[in-house]
Amino acid sequence: MIHKHYDVIVLGRSIGALTAAALLARRDFTVMVVGHGERPPTYRLDQHALRRRAFTMLAEPSPAWRRFLVELAQSQTWKRRIVPAAPMLQAVSPRRRLDVPPDMVLFGREIDREFPELRRVVDELYAELAYVNGAADDAFSHDAVWPPGTFWERRETARYAAMLPYARAEPDADLLVEFPRGHLFRSIVAQSVLFATDLSALPPPFAVARLHGAWTRGLMMLPRGEEELEEFLVERILAHGGRCLLDERAAAVHVRRGTAAGVVLDGDDHPNGSSFVITDMDGETLASLSGGEGIHKRALREWPRITSSVGRFVVSLIVRREGLPEPLGPESLLLPFQSAPAGVAVRPSSPPRAAGDAGARPSSPRPARPAGPARPVVHLQRCDLPPPSTDTLLVAEILLPDRGPLSLLEARQAVLDALLAELPFLERHLVLVDSVHDGLPVWLYDGARRRLVERAALKGAAPGAEPMVRQLEVDPPGYLGLAGEPIRGPIERTLLVGRSVLPGLGQEGQLLAAWGAARLVTRTDRRKERMRRDMWSKVEIG
Repeated sequence: MIHKHYDVIVLGRSIGALTAAALLARRDFTVMVVGHGERPPTYRLDQHALRRRAFTMLAEPSPAWRRFLVELAQSQTWKRRIVPAAPMLQAVSPRRRLDVPPDMVLFGREIDREFPELRRVVDELYAELAYVNGAADDAFSHDAVWPPGTFWERRETARYAAMLPYARAEPDADLLVEFPRGHLFRSIVAQSVLFATDLSALPPPFAVARLHGAWTRGLMMLPRGEEELEEFLVERILAHGGRCLLDERAAAVHVRRGTAAGVVLDGDDHPNGSSFVITDMDGETLASLSGGEGIHKRALREWPRITSSVGRFVVSLIVRREGLPEPLGPESLLLPFQSAPAGVAVRPSSPPRAAGDAGARPSSPRPARPAGPARPVVHLQRCDLPPPSTDTLLVAEILLPDRGPLSLLEARQAVLDALLAELPFLERHLVLVDSVHDGLPVWLYDGARRRLVERAALKGAAPGAEPMVRQLEVDPPGYLGLAGEPIRGPIERTLLVGRSVLPGLGQEGQLLAAWGAARLVTRTDRRKERMRRDMWSKVEIG
């Protein structure tokens, strides 16, 4: 017995899952979204809102996102929500600070100040990145299936893939071949890519150009981060008649005659029927929800192997704003100490002062401390809380190997030590430090004294450790070295739109997968496909 039938049931609350749901709801399909146990972006301790994930809207300039806004007639609404990041990216290392401002003239001055010996090769690199990203924008502006599955999809997508520079390059090709080995600028590019991709290692050259370009071609921010993006997408789904059960969980995928026919929600005896099931889970997890039933033979024979040995460890810090240097940008990479390459002099410079600590310490620079094995590269986000609060939320993220020198229980202190090494006045202005990933008590600060608060006091967080978002390894690599699993899932009438489909492209890969899934569903109903072509408004196209 079927509770209710939907055209599409979507499992997950990621950007890929919610984008696919919003597109299909806009196209007049009946859609139900089930959160399937994924926790919301934020949790709380008393009045403090903390984040369990770092989030940067790197896919905002992508044609996949712009086409989505146009189809939903939300371009102007979106423009009112976002604010430009200035600088777009900041790299901080002992005695070094490089800002990447939106103005390329100012960026040239930054290079002249910090890396004058690299001015020519940096100019050439960013000219090449502009060319690569322009070609990629042209390719991704077409409605194609990435990665393709059938013969006709491969033929169509191949026409657009031919437009992508470096798409057929050797995987170990080096875009930074003219930069000295071990140079800090190499680390800046590499680390910006590693924090943007969903792979655990550097992706192919095209993805390196695309992902570093995402940081440096007009980065936009949402004031409340991932939570605001989720609200925006859920609002669009509901506005077009969809149903969102983000706190519900799927107990099983209902399979009938070898085809996915619905989803059984946790606590229900009967399934909700559907023509398609779309999910941001990987194929193996989806297959386990069906109890192994309905998996087609090709999936059993050829399915790629998805593994992970690296996770994203995230720490939330509440600090008093006067303890932060005024020049600290909204997006920063804190890089450990690196010796200068041969023939390059390191000019000493003073660390930036905190706003409220002028005159508190001598102006002589602190000696740079070489990084030991426990000193990680940190991606740091600064989120100034709205008035009347005088506090700032810092979200610090590291890539933590399962078998590295740093254990899970040591990671929080290692992140804090890395921040204190570069932000000298931070320690005396700490209010709260926590991570959902290590299961340790919350650290509350009263001056120099640290007090432990049990995790049971948190609202919206598990009492124990929560799993990290994982970086992926794919064997064998998929389409162009960018893809992992196919969009079509291991069970007939299931579609995948999660991080495992195009992990090499990060967020943009999830959006491309969402467009591919929406296209496959729409083409099963010719009436709605015609309606979709007719619904474009001249105002939005203009």
